[in-house]
Amino acid sequence: QVQLVESGGGLVQAGGSLRLLCAASGRTFSYYAMGWFRQAPGKEREFIAGISWSGGSTYYSDSVKGRFTISRDNVQNTVYLQMNSLKPEDTAVYYCAANTQGSRWYLRHEYDHWGQGTQVTVSS
Repeated sequence: QVQLVESGGGLVQAGGSLRLLCAASGRTFSYYAMGWFRQAPGKEREFIAGISWSGGSTYYSDSVKGRFTISRDNVQNTVYLQMNSLKPEDTAVYYCAANTQGSRWYLRHEYDHWGQGTQVTVSS
C-alpha cells in the first residue's frame, strides 16, 4: 500500500510558475511509475504527466508539453511537477498518482493509488 500527499498548490498569475510536490510513503516507492492528473470543475480527470520508476522516461499530454516537467527523487520518496508559463486553463485540482500494478508510466488506466489533491488557480 502506498499513501500520497500533495502540496505546493496555490494562486498564481498567468505566466507564473509553481512547483507541486507529492510525498509518498512505503519502501517500494522506487518500483512504481508515478504520474500527475488534474481535474477542472465540470471536466473529466486529465492525465497530464507520467514518469518511469527510474525517472529515465516521461510522458506529457499535449496540453502541458513544453511547460511542465515531472521528476522524482527515489531517496526522498518524492515526485515533483514543475509548472511554468501557467495559463488560466491550467486551473484545476492536481492529483498525484502511483501505478503499483505495472510499470507503464504512460498508461492512465494503470494508475491505482491517488492523493487527496491540491488546488492550483491561475488568474488572468
